[in-house]
Amino acid sequence: MKKVRTSLKWLFIGLVLLFIYAPILLLTVYSFNSSEIISSWEGFSLDHYRYFFDMDNQPFPIVLQTIFLALVVAALSTILGTVGAIGIFYSKKRAAKLLNSINQIPVINAEVVTAISFAFLVVAIHVPKSTYIPLIVGQMVLCTPFVVLSIIPKLKQMDNNLYEAALDLGATPAKALFSVIIPQILPGIVTGFLLSITLSLDDYIIAAYTKPNTFQTISTHIYGLNKGGTVNTIKSSYWAFTAIIFLLIVIAVVTMNIIAHKKAGKKQ
Repeated sequence: MKKVRTSLKWLFIGLVLLFIYAPILLLTVYSFNSSEIISSWEGFSLDHYRYFFDMDNQPFPIVLQTIFLALVVAALSTILGTVGAIGIFYSKKRAAKLLNSINQIPVINAEVVTAISFAFLVVAIHVPKSTYIPLIVGQMVLCTPFVVLSIIPKLKQMDNNLYEAALDLGATPAKALFSVIIPQILPGIVTGFLLSITLSLDDYIIAAYTKPNTFQTISTHIYGLNKGGTVNTIKSSYWAFTAIIFLLIVIAVVTMNIIAHKKAGKKQ
């Protein structure tokens, strides 16, 4: 009976993993297909990869500018979120509860509502989209709350006596902040930064409402390709991009697990 339960457990896990990763694996396989149609296999080819990495074509430059945007948004969101998280944590109980509730509104709220509301605000205060300010600030509105939520648990785990001891030993509040608090909450800061990059890369709705007309992100470009009448070569080149991202994520996860396993082995 125990063996049956174990088998069923692993079967269920396998089906869940297959359901999640089957589409990605299918795109990865067909990224090496010479055909531009995913329903037919016409032989092994690297044409999609060559087309994708050609700077004269659209996909690769759009990916580069989207990554640059994500890094800028993530850096600004991480700075603002870190300051906000520390401010919320050290506020009085009632104020902290109110600020924490306000911070969760963009998280709970539908992204389309946030995008439309922000777009109306941009129009009302006459900020031109050509400045990129609406796009960057709009994505910061999306990303910053997640940074705060990543850092606050680390602040709660922190030993506050270390900060007070640093002040007693003559350190200024700024010195104690960067020497004591920041190192202890650094994992939360890194998590918030990486999460912000992911959210920015994945965002379509806010980018669609706030981006300059001459600027494209990965999501807005792919959506535009699906409107019809577009060359399949551009669409199929994104299969190569999907395969590359999936491979990089697998390498990163495996590397992190190996490092964590080695650290655990040294502690034992």
